[in-house]
Amino acid sequence: MEYVLLLLGFGLLIKGADYFVEGSSTIATFLRISPLLIGLTIVAFGTSSPEATVSILASLRGNADVAIGNVVGSNIFNITLVIGITAMLNPLRVESETIRKEIPFTLLASIALFILISDVFLQSGSLNIITRSEGFILLLFFSVFLYYIFEVARKSRNEEKLEQVTASSKDWTKQITLTIVGLAGIIIGGDFVVRGSTQIALSLGMSETLVGLTIVAVGTSLPELVTSVTAAIKKQSEIALGNIVGSNIFNILFVLGSASVVNPLPVDGKIYIDVLFMIALTFVILIFSRTHFRIGKYEGLILTATYVLYIVYIIIRN
Repeated sequence: MEYVLLLLGFGLLIKGADYFVEGSSTIATFLRISPLLIGLTIVAFGTSSPEATVSILASLRGNADVAIGNVVGSNIFNITLVIGITAMLNPLRVESETIRKEIPFTLLASIALFILISDVFLQSGSLNIITRSEGFILLLFFSVFLYYIFEVARKSRNEEKLEQVTASSKDWTKQITLTIVGLAGIIIGGDFVVRGSTQIALSLGMSETLVGLTIVAVGTSLPELVTSVTAAIKKQSEIALGNIVGSNIFNILFVLGSASVVNPLPVDGKIYIDVLFMIALTFVILIFSRTHFRIGKYEGLILTATYVLYIVYIIIRN
Protein backbone atom coordinates (compact mmCIF):
# COMPACT_ATOMS: atom_id res chain seq x y z
CA MET A 1 0.00 0.00 0.00
CA GLU A 2 2.86 2.39 0.85
CA TYR A 3 4.36 1.93 -2.63
CA VAL A 4 1.01 2.60 -4.32
CA LEU A 5 0.62 5.77 -2.23
CA LEU A 6 4.14 6.84 -3.17
CA LEU A 7 3.61 6.36 -6.93
CA LEU A 8 0.20 8.06 -6.83
CA GLY A 9 1.73 10.98 -4.95
CA PHE A 10 4.54 11.37 -7.48
CA GLY A 11 2.00 11.40 -10.30
CA LEU A 12 -0.12 14.08 -8.62
CA LEU A 13 2.97 16.18 -7.84
CA ILE A 14 4.27 16.13 -11.41
CA LYS A 15 0.94 16.77 -13.11
CA GLY A 16 -0.10 19.30 -10.50
CA ALA A 17 3.13 21.26 -10.97
CA ASP A 18 2.62 21.26 -14.74
CA TYR A 19 -0.93 22.62 -14.44
CA PHE A 20 0.03 25.14 -11.79
CA VAL A 21 2.94 26.61 -13.74
CA GLU A 22 0.92 26.82 -16.94
CA GLY A 23 -2.03 28.49 -15.25
CA SER A 24 -0.12 30.88 -12.97
CA SER A 25 2.33 31.93 -15.69
CA THR A 26 -0.52 32.73 -18.07
CA ILE A 27 -2.32 34.74 -15.37
CA ALA A 28 0.89 36.65 -14.68
CA THR A 29 1.17 37.40 -18.40
CA PHE A 30 -2.39 38.75 -18.35
CA LEU A 31 -1.32 41.00 -15.45
CA ARG A 32 1.87 42.07 -17.31
CA ILE A 33 4.28 40.68 -14.70
CA SER A 34 7.84 39.86 -15.81
CA PRO A 35 8.97 36.17 -16.05
CA LEU A 36 11.56 36.56 -13.26
CA LEU A 37 8.91 37.80 -10.85
CA ILE A 38 6.60 34.96 -11.86
CA GLY A 39 9.38 32.54 -10.87
CA LEU A 40 10.19 34.33 -7.61
CA THR A 41 6.60 34.53 -6.41
CA ILE A 42 3.72 32.58 -7.93
CA VAL A 43 5.70 29.60 -9.20
CA ALA A 44 8.12 29.49 -6.24
CA PHE A 45 5.38 29.60 -3.62
CA GLY A 46 3.25 27.08 -5.48
CA THR A 47 6.02 24.52 -5.92
CA SER A 48 7.00 24.96 -2.25
CA SER A 49 3.49 24.15 -1.03
CA PRO A 50 4.39 20.45 -0.46
CA GLU A 51 7.25 21.50 1.85
CA ALA A 52 4.87 23.79 3.73
CA THR A 53 2.22 21.09 4.04
CA VAL A 54 4.68 18.42 5.15
CA SER A 55 6.66 20.50 7.66
CA ILE A 56 3.58 22.06 9.28
CA LEU A 57 1.88 18.65 9.58
CA ALA A 58 5.11 17.17 10.97
CA SER A 59 5.28 20.01 13.51
CA LEU A 60 1.69 19.39 14.58
CA ARG A 61 2.55 15.72 15.13
CA GLY A 62 5.65 16.66 17.16
CA ASN A 63 8.01 15.34 14.48
CA ALA A 64 10.58 18.15 14.41
CA ASP A 65 13.32 16.10 12.71
CA VAL A 66 11.20 15.56 9.60
CA ALA A 67 10.01 19.20 9.60
CA ILE A 68 13.53 20.69 9.70
CA GLY A 69 15.19 17.96 7.63
CA ASN A 70 12.58 18.41 4.92
CA VAL A 71 13.37 22.14 4.51
CA VAL A 72 17.17 21.82 4.67
CA GLY A 73 17.19 18.74 2.43
CA SER A 74 14.84 20.38 -0.08
CA ASN A 75 17.02 23.50 -0.29
CA ILE A 76 20.16 21.43 -0.86
CA PHE A 77 18.33 19.37 -3.49
CA ASN A 78 17.16 22.57 -5.21
CA ILE A 79 20.61 24.19 -5.30
CA THR A 80 22.47 21.11 -6.48
CA LEU A 81 20.31 18.71 -8.47
CA VAL A 82 17.54 21.02 -9.71
CA ILE A 83 19.83 23.86 -10.81
CA GLY A 84 22.43 21.32 -11.97
CA ILE A 85 20.11 19.31 -14.23
CA THR A 86 18.39 22.47 -15.49
CA ALA A 87 21.71 24.13 -16.37
CA MET A 88 22.92 21.02 -18.19
CA LEU A 89 19.75 21.03 -20.31
CA ASN A 90 19.96 24.74 -21.07
CA PRO A 91 22.42 27.24 -19.50
CA LEU A 92 20.62 29.54 -17.05
CA ARG A 93 20.83 33.26 -17.67
CA VAL A 94 21.04 35.17 -14.38
CA GLU A 95 19.60 38.68 -14.01
CA SER A 96 21.79 41.27 -12.28
CA GLU A 97 19.01 41.90 -9.72
CA THR A 98 19.08 38.21 -8.79
CA ILE A 99 22.85 38.35 -8.19
CA ARG A 100 22.75 41.57 -6.21
CA LYS A 101 19.58 41.00 -4.17
CA GLU A 102 17.70 37.70 -4.36
CA ILE A 103 20.60 35.24 -3.97
CA PRO A 104 22.20 37.31 -1.14
CA PHE A 105 18.77 37.34 0.55
CA THR A 106 18.73 33.53 0.33
CA LEU A 107 22.22 33.48 1.88
CA LEU A 108 21.04 35.81 4.66
CA ALA A 109 18.03 33.58 5.40
CA SER A 110 20.28 30.49 5.57
CA ILE A 111 22.71 32.18 7.97
CA ALA A 112 19.80 33.42 10.09
CA LEU A 113 18.54 29.83 10.38
CA PHE A 114 21.98 28.63 11.52
CA ILE A 115 22.08 31.34 14.21
CA LEU A 116 18.57 30.50 15.44
CA ILE A 117 19.37 26.78 15.88
CA SER A 118 22.67 27.45 17.72
CA ASP A 119 21.26 28.05 21.21
CA VAL A 120 23.79 25.85 23.02
CA PHE A 121 26.81 27.36 21.24
CA LEU A 122 25.74 31.04 21.19
CA GLN A 123 23.64 31.35 24.35
CA SER A 124 24.94 28.46 26.50
CA GLY A 125 21.45 26.99 26.47
CA SER A 126 20.64 23.41 27.39
CA LEU A 127 18.74 22.65 24.16
CA ASN A 128 18.91 23.76 20.54
CA ILE A 129 15.39 24.70 19.53
CA ILE A 130 13.52 27.00 17.13
CA THR A 131 11.04 28.67 19.48
CA ARG A 132 7.72 30.29 18.63
CA SER A 133 9.23 33.77 19.00
CA GLU A 134 12.03 32.81 16.58
CA GLY A 135 9.37 31.48 14.22
CA PHE A 136 7.70 34.91 14.25
CA ILE A 137 11.10 36.48 13.48
CA LEU A 138 11.42 34.23 10.39
CA LEU A 139 7.90 35.22 9.30
CA LEU A 140 8.82 38.88 9.79
CA PHE A 141 11.82 38.43 7.47
CA PHE A 142 9.46 36.76 5.01
CA SER A 143 7.11 39.74 5.07
CA VAL A 144 10.08 42.01 4.28
CA PHE A 145 10.93 39.80 1.29
CA LEU A 146 7.30 39.93 0.11
CA TYR A 147 7.30 43.73 0.37
CA TYR A 148 10.48 43.87 -1.72
CA ILE A 149 8.98 41.57 -4.37
CA PHE A 150 5.79 43.61 -4.64
CA GLU A 151 7.82 46.82 -4.99
CA VAL A 152 9.88 45.25 -7.78
CA ALA A 153 6.69 44.05 -9.45
CA ARG A 154 5.19 47.54 -9.29
CA LYS A 155 8.29 49.14 -10.77
CA SER A 156 8.62 46.51 -13.51
CA ARG A 157 5.06 47.16 -14.66
CA ASN A 158 5.80 50.87 -14.87
CA GLU A 159 9.24 50.62 -16.48
CA GLU A 160 9.20 47.51 -18.68
CA LYS A 161 7.27 47.42 -21.91
CA LEU A 162 5.64 44.05 -21.49
CA GLU A 163 3.30 42.91 -24.23
CA GLN A 164 -0.34 43.67 -23.51
CA VAL A 165 -2.41 40.49 -23.57
CA THR A 166 -6.17 40.69 -24.01
CA ALA A 167 -7.97 37.96 -22.09
CA SER A 168 -11.68 37.18 -22.03
CA SER A 169 -13.57 36.10 -18.92
CA LYS A 170 -13.49 32.55 -20.32
CA ASP A 171 -9.67 32.70 -20.53
CA TRP A 172 -9.44 33.95 -16.95
CA THR A 173 -11.77 31.21 -15.69
CA LYS A 174 -9.79 28.49 -17.49
CA GLN A 175 -6.39 29.63 -16.17
CA ILE A 176 -7.63 30.19 -12.61
CA THR A 177 -9.22 26.72 -12.61
CA LEU A 178 -6.00 25.22 -13.98
CA THR A 179 -3.97 26.94 -11.26
CA ILE A 180 -6.26 25.81 -8.44
CA VAL A 181 -6.44 22.20 -9.71
CA GLY A 182 -2.63 22.16 -10.08
CA LEU A 183 -2.10 23.51 -6.58
CA ALA A 184 -4.50 20.93 -5.15
CA GLY A 185 -2.59 18.19 -6.97
CA ILE A 186 0.70 19.45 -5.54
CA ILE A 187 -0.57 19.53 -1.97
CA ILE A 188 -2.37 16.17 -2.07
CA GLY A 189 0.48 14.53 -3.98
CA GLY A 190 3.04 15.89 -1.53
CA ASP A 191 1.09 14.45 1.38
CA PHE A 192 0.84 11.03 -0.31
CA VAL A 193 4.57 11.00 -1.12
CA VAL A 194 5.58 11.87 2.42
CA ARG A 195 3.27 9.37 4.09
CA GLY A 196 4.27 6.56 1.75
CA SER A 197 8.00 7.29 1.73
CA THR A 198 8.20 7.82 5.49
CA GLN A 199 6.50 4.49 6.22
CA ILE A 200 8.83 2.70 3.78
CA ALA A 201 11.98 4.41 5.11
CA LEU A 202 11.21 3.87 8.79
CA SER A 203 10.46 0.20 8.12
CA LEU A 204 13.99 -0.02 6.68
CA GLY A 205 15.51 1.39 9.88
CA MET A 206 16.40 4.91 8.70
CA SER A 207 16.44 7.77 11.23
CA GLU A 208 13.74 10.47 10.99
CA THR A 209 16.39 13.12 10.24
CA LEU A 210 17.71 11.04 7.34
CA VAL A 211 14.15 10.46 6.09
CA GLY A 212 13.54 14.21 6.14
CA LEU A 213 16.83 15.04 4.41
CA THR A 214 16.45 12.46 1.65
CA ILE A 215 13.18 10.78 0.68
CA VAL A 216 10.82 13.44 2.03
CA ALA A 217 13.00 16.30 0.75
CA VAL A 218 13.27 14.78 -2.72
CA GLY A 219 9.56 13.99 -2.81
CA THR A 220 8.47 17.51 -1.85
CA SER A 221 11.06 19.04 -4.23
CA LEU A 222 9.82 17.18 -7.29
CA PRO A 223 7.61 20.16 -8.32
CA GLU A 224 10.67 22.45 -8.32
CA LEU A 225 12.58 19.93 -10.43
CA VAL A 226 9.77 19.41 -12.94
CA THR A 227 8.96 23.14 -13.07
CA SER A 228 12.54 24.29 -13.57
CA VAL A 229 13.34 21.62 -16.17
CA THR A 230 10.14 22.49 -18.05
CA ALA A 231 10.98 26.20 -17.91
CA ALA A 232 14.54 25.53 -19.16
CA ILE A 233 13.29 23.42 -22.07
CA LYS A 234 10.91 26.27 -22.97
CA LYS A 235 13.88 28.70 -22.83
CA GLN A 236 12.40 30.53 -19.82
CA SER A 237 15.54 30.51 -17.67
CA GLU A 238 14.36 33.48 -15.58
CA ILE A 239 11.45 31.39 -14.29
CA ALA A 240 13.73 28.38 -13.70
CA LEU A 241 16.28 30.18 -11.50
CA GLY A 242 13.71 32.49 -9.90
CA ASN A 243 11.71 29.41 -8.91
CA ILE A 244 14.68 27.92 -7.01
CA VAL A 245 15.75 31.16 -5.32
CA GLY A 246 12.17 32.00 -4.33
CA SER A 247 11.47 28.44 -3.14
CA ASN A 248 14.55 28.36 -0.88
CA ILE A 249 13.64 31.69 0.71
CA PHE A 250 10.03 30.51 1.13
CA ASN A 251 11.16 27.21 2.69
CA ILE A 252 13.35 28.79 5.36
CA LEU A 253 11.36 31.88 6.24
CA PHE A 254 7.73 30.85 5.74
CA VAL A 255 7.74 27.06 6.08
CA LEU A 256 10.04 26.81 9.12
CA GLY A 257 8.62 30.04 10.53
CA SER A 258 5.06 28.68 10.36
CA ALA A 259 6.05 25.21 11.59
CA SER A 260 7.85 26.59 14.66
CA VAL A 261 4.96 28.96 15.47
CA VAL A 262 2.61 25.96 15.40
CA ASN A 263 4.94 23.98 17.68
CA PRO A 264 8.55 24.77 18.81
CA LEU A 265 11.05 22.60 16.91
CA PRO A 266 13.89 20.84 18.82
CA VAL A 267 16.97 20.55 16.61
CA ASP A 268 18.89 17.30 16.00
CA GLY A 269 22.65 17.92 16.27
CA LYS A 270 23.25 16.08 12.97
CA ILE A 271 21.50 18.85 11.02
CA TYR A 272 24.26 21.44 11.71
CA ILE A 273 26.58 20.04 9.04
CA ASP A 274 23.69 20.07 6.56
CA VAL A 275 22.78 23.69 7.30
CA LEU A 276 26.43 24.76 6.91
CA PHE A 277 26.55 22.81 3.65
CA MET A 278 23.40 24.63 2.48
CA ILE A 279 25.03 28.00 3.27
CA ALA A 280 28.21 27.03 1.39
CA LEU A 281 26.19 25.89 -1.65
CA THR A 282 24.25 29.16 -1.73
CA PHE A 283 27.56 31.03 -1.77
CA VAL A 284 28.78 28.77 -4.60
CA ILE A 285 25.66 29.62 -6.64
CA LEU A 286 26.39 33.31 -6.09
CA ILE A 287 29.93 32.82 -7.44
CA PHE A 288 28.73 30.75 -10.41
CA SER A 289 26.11 33.40 -11.23
CA ARG A 290 28.71 36.15 -11.41
CA THR A 291 30.64 34.35 -14.17
CA HIS A 292 29.21 35.88 -17.34
CA PHE A 293 25.78 36.21 -15.63
CA ARG A 294 24.93 32.58 -16.35
CA ILE A 295 25.15 29.09 -14.87
CA GLY A 296 26.47 26.86 -17.64
CA LYS A 297 26.56 23.13 -18.32
CA TYR A 298 29.96 22.69 -16.62
CA GLU A 299 28.71 24.31 -13.40
CA GLY A 300 25.55 22.21 -13.67
CA LEU A 301 27.60 19.02 -13.82
CA ILE A 302 29.57 20.06 -10.72
CA LEU A 303 26.34 20.76 -8.78
CA THR A 304 24.78 17.44 -9.81
CA ALA A 305 27.89 15.48 -8.80
CA THR A 306 27.96 17.34 -5.49
CA TYR A 307 24.44 16.14 -4.64
CA VAL A 308 25.38 12.51 -5.36
CA LEU A 309 28.39 12.80 -3.02
CA TYR A 310 26.23 14.48 -0.36
CA ILE A 311 23.66 11.66 -0.44
CA VAL A 312 26.43 9.06 -0.07
CA TYR A 313 27.81 11.00 2.91
CA ILE A 314 24.53 11.32 4.84
CA ILE A 315 23.64 7.66 4.26
CA ILE A 316 27.03 6.60 5.65
CA ARG A 317 26.59 9.08 8.54
CA ASN A 318 23.25 7.57 9.49
